[in-house]
Amino acid sequence: MEAEKPVPKVGVGVFVLNKSQSVLVGRRRSSVGDSKFALPGGHLEFGESWEECAAREVLEETGLIIHKIRFASVTNSVMLNDKRPSHYVTIFMKGELVDPCQEPENLEPDKCYGWEWVKWPLVPKPVFEPLQTLIESGFQLAEVPIPDCSFGNV
Repeated sequence: MEAEKPVPKVGVGVFVLNKSQSVLVGRRRSSVGDSKFALPGGHLEFGESWEECAAREVLEETGLIIHKIRFASVTNSVMLNDKRPSHYVTIFMKGELVDPCQEPENLEPDKCYGWEWVKWPLVPKPVFEPLQTLIESGFQLAEVPIPDCSFGNV
């Protein structure tokens, strides 16, 4: 029997912005991109919209609830030097926090070392290849007006 030929997978990475216009990144614990910084996200499931995937993955990984989810960009990454070589088409989405004062929790410690807010594009190194490709492309993250939560104005 002949070995099955590898196929590209579809990933969704999500720009979650907080009240100070920082983006959420975490250091991966995975056979693909291990110990590299990435946005919250994961695999697109069969029949799922990009927006549904973005909201689901962010909630599952961080406990954050996002809305006003929209397309940001896409990359094509062939990662042959990982422990498990892979090819990903990564759809980047952008979403706003329903509660701009909410902080992330590390709900999948077996997949992520922890979350932190950073200014775009100052993502700590090493950076997961799809996100690094996006940074190198000069992608600009347009600012999203987010209410100030210091006085309860949400």
